[in-house]
Amino acid sequence: MKKLKHLLIICCFVGLGSFGLNAQDIHFSQFYLSPLNLNPAMTGVMNCNVRLVANYRNQWASVLNANAFNTYSVSYDQRIAVGRHDFFGVGGTFWGDRAGELDFATLQGKLSFSYSKKMGGYRKKAHYLVLGANAGISQRSIDFLNARYGNQHDGNGGFDETMASFETFDNTNFLFADVAAGLLWFTVFDEDNNFYIGGAFDHLNRANQSFDDEEFEALYSKFTAHAGGEFMVSNTMGLVPGIIMLRQGPSFELNTGTSLKFLLGGNRRQYQAFQIGAWMRLSNHFEKTTTADAFILSTRFDYNDFSIGFSYDINVSSLRPASNSNGAFEFALVYKICGPEKRNVYCPNF
Repeated sequence: MKKLKHLLIICCFVGLGSFGLNAQDIHFSQFYLSPLNLNPAMTGVMNCNVRLVANYRNQWASVLNANAFNTYSVSYDQRIAVGRHDFFGVGGTFWGDRAGELDFATLQGKLSFSYSKKMGGYRKKAHYLVLGANAGISQRSIDFLNARYGNQHDGNGGFDETMASFETFDNTNFLFADVAAGLLWFTVFDEDNNFYIGGAFDHLNRANQSFDDEEFEALYSKFTAHAGGEFMVSNTMGLVPGIIMLRQGPSFELNTGTSLKFLLGGNRRQYQAFQIGAWMRLSNHFEKTTTADAFILSTRFDYNDFSIGFSYDINVSSLRPASNSNGAFEFALVYKICGPEKRNVYCPNF
C-alpha cells in the first residue's frame, strides 16, 4: 500500500489530472459521440444498421508538452432486427490512453451486447427499454525508470537521478478482465424530437490494479448517469441538451450543457445539419470540494450518414495559471451504414 501511495504522489506531479491512479478511466468531452464508452446499453441504438466511431483527445499539452495525455478510441456496432419492433445490438471497442513522464498507459478491447425492447407507442412514436453489457481485457503499464523519488531530491529544487531509490516493483505491466452493465430508456416523439436517460455500472469485477504481486488494489467501480435529447423549436433550429454524471471512488465529474442545431437545406434525402454548443464540466480535485474544471466549446457537422465533431476545453480550474487556460481538444468521427432496410425511426441520433 505504501508503494502505491508513493507512486500516486509521483503521478500527480507529472500530471495525471483529477483522477488518481486507482481511478484512471478515460472520459471524452463529446461523450455523446462515443456511445459505447458511455454506456453498453447504447450498443446498436441507431437509425441505421452499422456504426463506426473514432475519437481522439489530447490534454494538458501546454503543461506537459510531449508528455501530454493522449486518448484514442475506435468502435464498431450494429443492430439486428428481432421480430417487428425489437433489436439486438452487438459491437466492439478498442481504446488506449497514455499520460505523463512515466508513460502510464492503458489498452482495452471489449465486446458489447444489448437488447432493445419496444415498451409502447406506434410507428414513429415509440418508447424503448434497452439492457446492455460488455466484457473485455485490459492491459496497464508504466515506465518506472523515469520515476523520481523523495530521496533523490538534491535540496536545490532538482533531482539526482544517479541516486538509488528505495522503491521496487514486481511488474511494469499486467492484464485484467473488465465487465460492465447498462440500462437505457428512450422516447421518440417524431423524426426530430426525442429524449433518453440511462445509467451504467463499470468495473463490476473490481480487478486488481497493483504493480506489486504481494498487494491487492481493487479498481474502483464507476457509476454513470446520463440524459439528453433533441428538441426542434422551429423548422430549421433545435436544442440538443445533455448531461453526464460520473462517480468513481473519491472522484466525481459532472458535464452538462446544450448545443444549438441548425438544419441546412430542406431535402431529407440529403441530410445536413450543423451544431454549436457550450458545456461546463465540474469535478473534485484530490478529494476537495467540487469546483468548475473546464468550459467546453463544441461543434458538429452532419452530412447524410457521416458526422464530424470537434471540441476544445478551456481550463478554469486552479491549474489555470500553469496551463494558460488551455485544456484539451477532441476530434470525433462517426460513419453509419444504413443499407436498404427502412424500419421506422426508433431511436435518438448519437
